[in-house]
Amino acid sequence: MFYSKKFKKFKNINHCFFSRKGGFSKGIYQSLNCGKGSKDNKKNVNKNLALVSKKMKINQKRLSLMHQTHSNKVIIINKKNKNSKKLNSDAMITKMKGFGLGVVTADCVPIILYDIKNQIIGCIHAGWKGASSGIIENTIKKFKKLNSNNKIFASVGPCIGKKSYEVDINFYKKFISKSKKNAVYFVKKNNNKKLFNLRKYINDKLMRLNIKVDHVNHDTFKEKNRFFSYRRSQKLNEKDYGRCISVISLIS
Repeated sequence: MFYSKKFKKFKNINHCFFSRKGGFSKGIYQSLNCGKGSKDNKKNVNKNLALVSKKMKINQKRLSLMHQTHSNKVIIINKKNKNSKKLNSDAMITKMKGFGLGVVTADCVPIILYDIKNQIIGCIHAGWKGASSGIIENTIKKFKKLNSNNKIFASVGPCIGKKSYEVDINFYKKFISKSKKNAVYFVKKNNNKKLFNLRKYINDKLMRLNIKVDHVNHDTFKEKNRFFSYRRSQKLNEKDYGRCISVISLIS
């Protein structure tokens, strides 16, 4: 389990970036796989989510999870949808106490957010696709919809590192076509490949929105014993992969 030093100081929230350790799943999913979309044994996934809920000191029924599709869609969790089984989004925010907002990742960036004055929390699933199509900006707009005009703090969790994220030239060109300034997020690996700094790309987007950012800096691809990784599972020709979970909640 990993924590933000900054968020640890806030008294009204609980948070955690969970590793893959300490759960019930077996094989390639060993052991705290929280991905309902994986091909893992569903009973084990539910037991893992129960364990996470217990660690977060919330009822498992109050742990909100999303059906993540790399979109730019954000949902506000309220009394109407708090028990919804399928939240089609890649970010959530709420003012409701005693509810956990969870995001599952396996190389993408988990971001948790907190407006200390207005007591609003949020979480974002930010891969390159969602980040480039506005998931971060849309989330901050939703914060403002809940009357947030104060400092928002963000903690950026474990994700694929800049030395591990290998991309082809077409990927690079796609980013450069949006803005030539995006070249700063790439370094050349060889004639056909570049390395992409997803963490810095996310960090800079948050900074431009005047968000106060801290980082829990781990490379999910390299740290095999700590984290699940989609790209590593592809490289090893594994049939599927587990997902780590990151959660934030307002203490009731």
